Amino acid sequence: MPDPAPPEVTPLAVSLAEVKAYLRLANDDDDALLAGLVRTAMALCEAFTGQWLLIRAGSERLAASRDWQRLIAAPVIEIVAVEAGSAALPADAWTADIDAAGDAWLRLTGSAAPAVARFRAGLAADWNGLPEPLRQGIVRLTTHFYSHRDAADAGPPPAAVAALWRSWRRVRLG
Repeated sequence: MPDPAPPEVTPLAVSLAEVKAYLRLANDDDDALLAGLVRTAMALCEAFTGQWLLIRAGSERLAASRDWQRLIAAPVIEIVAVEAGSAALPADAWTADIDAAGDAWLRLTGSAAPAVARFRAGLAADWNGLPEPLRQGIVRLTTHFYSHRDAADAGPPPAAVAALWRSWRRVRLG
């Protein structure tokens, strides 16, 4: 019996070397800790901006409705499939539109049963493709977490992080 495939690992949005250079660390003792802090900073960046950073596969449930439904993930690059149960729906059973901002809209045109949309979304294929303000904010937030990991009075993250990310923020209503 073959070994199961390992779970997909999300690549880091910034390299450990970049974070270690910012912190002036020469050894590898804290690499695992730093990688976890980078993943935390990435998640907070995505939550703040409302955009997925690195391109990856995703899925979202669609309501049993024939109305247009917007996916939460952004920016969507492509709709891979729409499934009902474990079977892919035929192309004439759904319609999709992805606008210039990467917002994806889907409409079930066949039966109005619940479905799942499978897609790929994200701003960049790898960390070098991310806009520099997002990368710099992730580095700064990661180093803030590292420098204040044991401090009871760490205070809020640096205001510069929000300033770096603000122009990339997408706010959605309802």
